[in-house]
Amino acid sequence: MMAARRSASSGPIRPWIVPLVLLAVFAFIVGGTYVALTGYSSSRRSGACTASGLGTSHGYASERTANAALITAVAVDRGLPPRAASIALATAYQESKLENISHGDRDSLGLFQQRPSQGWGTEQEIMDPIHASNAFYDALEEIPGYQSMPLNDAAQKVQRSGYPEAYADHETEGRLFASALTGHSGANLVCDLAAADGPVSPEGVRAELERQFPRRTQVGSITSALAAARKAAPSVPVTAGATALVIDPHGDETLGWALANWAVAQAADASVVQVSYAGRTWARSSDQNATPGSWATREGGDAARVVVLVAGA
Repeated sequence: MMAARRSASSGPIRPWIVPLVLLAVFAFIVGGTYVALTGYSSSRRSGACTASGLGTSHGYASERTANAALITAVAVDRGLPPRAASIALATAYQESKLENISHGDRDSLGLFQQRPSQGWGTEQEIMDPIHASNAFYDALEEIPGYQSMPLNDAAQKVQRSGYPEAYADHETEGRLFASALTGHSGANLVCDLAAADGPVSPEGVRAELERQFPRRTQVGSITSALAAARKAAPSVPVTAGATALVIDPHGDETLGWALANWAVAQAADASVVQVSYAGRTWARSSDQNATPGSWATREGGDAARVVVLVAGA
């Protein structure tokens, strides 16, 4: 009788057990698959930024790209030609691989391996990439005809290196990144990055804009403002915050593309998730209408200005 009562009491429960177990197993499999796939997708990110042209392309790691963008921003801010930026980028890659290093031959320091003992500035000044870039361009502008001479020769006249022919090895990538970051090749720079950390404020990008383009922001040829992302951007990814940084080149399309590509170069450090300008959009992550790291055609938003979205909560 006791056995019969246990069988009767367990009978109504048993039909519910199987579906619950199956549901739990299904959830575990789906969840595990999602984690595996997202982890795999993230691990596949190169962390590199690429510029194309001259029948080829070249990539830099995001840290080097950010330094290349800063060096080029200083040239744009000074009103120098793209050739000046090409020379500077090839030089900095040869000297430091575009890394702001605190050591080198004898007392050489920084992006350009400048020496305090040779009048390039104090150690602290040389380790400031803005100062180092301006110092390089100051010396470059003293060379008559630097724009028309071979890149290697112009770089060597500034640097006076013990390896006088080495700068030519980096001319192609210097030209590619200079063209993109001066805005002369349009929607060119793309970065393939893992998901951004957030939330962050677009004020960080704005502060960096004013630091790297001080002349142009002070005279008003570049202005910036904060705006509602849903009004300024052609689309707003779910990963973006509600506030956009809107950068106005005041009708100068080449400058606009310089700023748009510069903003993409800030993505790794500043958690930028989307940049749009002139009907094109760079998206850090995929959505329904864009491939990660590409400049997709996207209408809408404030197309006359560079709209930068950063990671939200």
